[in-house]
Amino acid sequence: MEHEQTYGRRPRRRGRRVLIGFLVLLLVLAGLIAIADRVAANVAERTIADEVRQQVAQQGAQSSPPEVEVGGFPFLTQVIDGRYERISIRLRNVQGSVQGGVVALPSLDVDARDVRASLDTLRSGQGDVVAETVTGTGTVSYQSLTALLDREGLTLGERDGQLAVTAPVDILGERLTVTGTADIVVGEQGQVALRFDDLDAEDLPNLPLARTLVNNFARSISVDVPLPELPFQLTVREVRPQPQGLTVTADARDVPINSAG
Repeated sequence: MEHEQTYGRRPRRRGRRVLIGFLVLLLVLAGLIAIADRVAANVAERTIADEVRQQVAQQGAQSSPPEVEVGGFPFLTQVIDGRYERISIRLRNVQGSVQGGVVALPSLDVDARDVRASLDTLRSGQGDVVAETVTGTGTVSYQSLTALLDREGLTLGERDGQLAVTAPVDILGERLTVTGTADIVVGEQGQVALRFDDLDAEDLPNLPLARTLVNNFARSISVDVPLPELPFQLTVREVRPQPQGLTVTADARDVPINSAG
């Protein structure tokens, strides 16, 4: 009786081993597919990075090598479809020449959504990789802005979410420290302007001429900010002061992200 019961259990054990082996095989195949998927994505990322590097150079700008990440999984099904959920591009240490000076962006992050690219384009590098929407976020260093304003001793920074200025000014024979904040105006075409309308100084003489001199200084540093040409046809929509600099948000639609313009 004991032998019969033991014999009856063996098929179940054998079936369990077959099932475990099948599951292991599936896991191995899934791992191989995932590796192949990632390898293909890396090839696409390198191709796009090379194209972006050329675009930046054609615009007369400089940056560290672009960092590209193709989002969405699996990647290979996106290749077959010719549409990609997201491509993220990071440019570091961007520098562009403007009016004889240099405007520096420590970083520029670009997020492209709903990207169209055929398999032949990725394989040959010929043709356009077109993004339905592109959003870019970069930071303009305060050091670059103060260099453009070219006022000795002037410093810019963020205070309570506003762009703050401090500068020494000679008023009626006295060296006073003028402080205040600026309004940041973004035009329809993406032009950025700084308007210093509310400056003051401690110990400012209570005289109309003294106030006039402060107002004149405010107007002299109220300027249009000459931003360098942004890649991917990006147009500035918003500028916000942050501790590290002015954060610029820009966007564009239907953009060939692998060609200059």
